[in-house]
Amino acid sequence: MDCCTAHGPAALSLDEAVARVNRTYGAVTEPESVPLRAALGRVLAESVTAPVDVPPVAVSAMDGWGYRAPEVSGEAAGEGFARMTVIGRVPAGSVFAGTVGPGEAVRIFTGAPVPAGVDTVAMQEDCRAEEGAVLVPAALPRGSNIRAAGEDMTAGATVLTPGRRLRAQEVGLAAAVGRNSLSVRKRLRVVLFSTGDELREPGTEKPDGAIYDANRYTLAAQLEALGAEVRDLGILPDNHDATRAALAEAAKTADLLITSGGVSVGEEDHVKAVVTSLGSIDMWKLAIKPGKPLALGRIGDTPFLGLPGNPVSAMVTFMLVGRALVLRLSGAESTATPRCLVVAGFEFKKKPGRREFLRARLEIGADGRPVAHKFPSDSSGVLTSMVEADGLVDMPADATAIRPGDMVDFLPFTGLFA
Repeated sequence: MDCCTAHGPAALSLDEAVARVNRTYGAVTEPESVPLRAALGRVLAESVTAPVDVPPVAVSAMDGWGYRAPEVSGEAAGEGFARMTVIGRVPAGSVFAGTVGPGEAVRIFTGAPVPAGVDTVAMQEDCRAEEGAVLVPAALPRGSNIRAAGEDMTAGATVLTPGRRLRAQEVGLAAAVGRNSLSVRKRLRVVLFSTGDELREPGTEKPDGAIYDANRYTLAAQLEALGAEVRDLGILPDNHDATRAALAEAAKTADLLITSGGVSVGEEDHVKAVVTSLGSIDMWKLAIKPGKPLALGRIGDTPFLGLPGNPVSAMVTFMLVGRALVLRLSGAESTATPRCLVVAGFEFKKKPGRREFLRARLEIGADGRPVAHKFPSDSSGVLTSMVEADGLVDMPADATAIRPGDMVDFLPFTGLFA
């Protein structure tokens, strides 16, 4: 009997763990209406449609002169140019009342409605203004620098769908169709604990053998970046009864409970046993490094996530599994982790069987491609590695080596923290 069999089921792959999260959990928060300026980062709970075409009419995409392209045949005024008689001026927000005929042009500005008869706009830097006339490029294709009505959105089209996490561009799009409020999911209520007699609150005295608790602060920041409402209940002692009482009480008002530490198999690790007695453990142990010990289950009807106690392991497992869980419970349509291919600027070897995530910083190589440089230490207790790194190199479970010049998967922190 091997060690995995002795202590329970074999460790899950990361892909299976995330797939299980996506299969098992769904939105637990109710919709609420918020002003548009308060919608950033929230999860949309309604479909948004465009009531009108955007733009509502054809408009100029540039500052310049508008005219009829097929009719550019006026008096020659230099090779490649034609002289047009200027008959008006159209600023943004105004409408030209007349029609532009052959050999005629109007001075027009970005966003201004295109007058009747105009089918082309020449940029001002490509033209030469004269008294009462303008020289325009004779060969400019018809339709140049004009945005057609409905080019961006057509009336009745669905432009935003439920489950989308709202970024600046989605907020702007809602404003562009006239919305000043949106129905979004309420913020996920997360209760957060750390566990361990060795932990002390930052700013307090720290006796020999104790350490300051960083996990609650890094995890709270990650949760808030995902739009969650965090209630920090501090540090739990390594005591079964105290842990049981705290988790049972917190589960009454939380949408999600998260602890760090106490989910391994040591004599002072009580969290797993407590959760099992109050509910169930659905997943335990991931086949990844850093971050093998991880517990996912329920206390009553409240989802529970138990993260490792080492600070790097806690952050990485939250990014890879906790992030997906929070997004699912928040009603988000996608939990995919952003990734890109970069060039390895280091050599690394490992045994097959466990997927590893290597902390690395990026530099731009001589050929313009991003190159990943691995942080020297692989210790899960070196929090400075997360500060110095830009993200994680994803090394597959069956891979045994990375060599300089290899293309590797890179997970940037800028995407994993949000």
